[in-house]
Amino acid sequence: MKISHFVSACVFAAAAGTVANAHATLEVKEAEVGSYYKAVVRVGHGCDGSATKSMRVQIPEGVLSVKPMPKPGWTLETVNGAYENSYDLHGRTMTEGVKEVVWTGELAAPHFDEFVFMAKLDKSLPAGEMLFFPTVQSCFEGENPWVEIPAKGQDPHELKKPAPGLMLTAPNAHSH
Repeated sequence: MKISHFVSACVFAAAAGTVANAHATLEVKEAEVGSYYKAVVRVGHGCDGSATKSMRVQIPEGVLSVKPMPKPGWTLETVNGAYENSYDLHGRTMTEGVKEVVWTGELAAPHFDEFVFMAKLDKSLPAGEMLFFPTVQSCFEGENPWVEIPAKGQDPHELKKPAPGLMLTAPNAHSH
C-alpha cells in the first residue's frame, strides 16, 4: 500500500469514527443469534449544548431476559410488556419481559457515556439482518431521537437520526 493511500485511509477512518461518535451507537455491532449479548449503547454529546438527562432504549422483539447495568448517580427503570410471540428461555415459556430501559441522571453536553445491558438474542431472530434498538436521548433542552430504521436496502448512513443497529450472525458451530 502506498503511503498516500495509507494516510488517506487513516484520515477517512478517523473522520468516520468522528461521525459515528456523533450518534447513539452500539460498541459491539454484531452478535450470534441464540447468544447472550452485552449491549453497550454509547452517546457522544448532548443536545445542541444542553446536558443529557435521560437515555431510553427500546428493546426489540426477540431480545429476552434483559438485565440493565446500574450507573452510579443515575436512576434505572425498566418498562415491561407483552411480547408479540412466545419464546422458550431455558425451558420456560416467556410471553412478556423488558420492552424499554431508561436511565435518568445528568451528563454534561461535551462528555460521552455508555449505557449497558445484557440480553439473550432468541434463536428465532433472522441471521444476516440488522436488529435495531431505537434510543431517545432527552436533554434539559431538546432531545435526540436516535430512532430511524433504514428501509430494506437503504444505507443507514443516509439517515439523520439512525437507531443503533446490531448485525445478527448465524450461530457458530464451535460456540457454546
